[in-house]
Amino acid sequence: MLYAVISEDIENSLPLRVEARPAHVQRLNDLKVQGRLVLAGPHPAIDSDDPGNAGFTGSLVIAEFSNHTEAQAWADDDPYIAAGVYQKVTVKPFKKVLP
Repeated sequence: MLYAVISEDIENSLPLRVEARPAHVQRLNDLKVQGRLVLAGPHPAIDSDDPGNAGFTGSLVIAEFSNHTEAQAWADDDPYIAAGVYQKVTVKPFKKVLP
């Protein structure tokens, strides 16, 4: 089943994001190689693909997991959590309808 991992950053998270990003992206690439990643990306803090120093306010990952427990465990192990980037992470089942 698909799950949405919806994460919210702390304020001024950009320096923490930069440091933890390689490990964060590696985990996403692992899901991609396994054919389980549907999409992933951050929410820019401003209306721009490249928000610069404004940074980001959170992230969204949609990926396939066996069950909610597995999805939650994967989310809990994110390097951004260990680095203090995220203040809140919500994991919810997701049903893809379109496209």
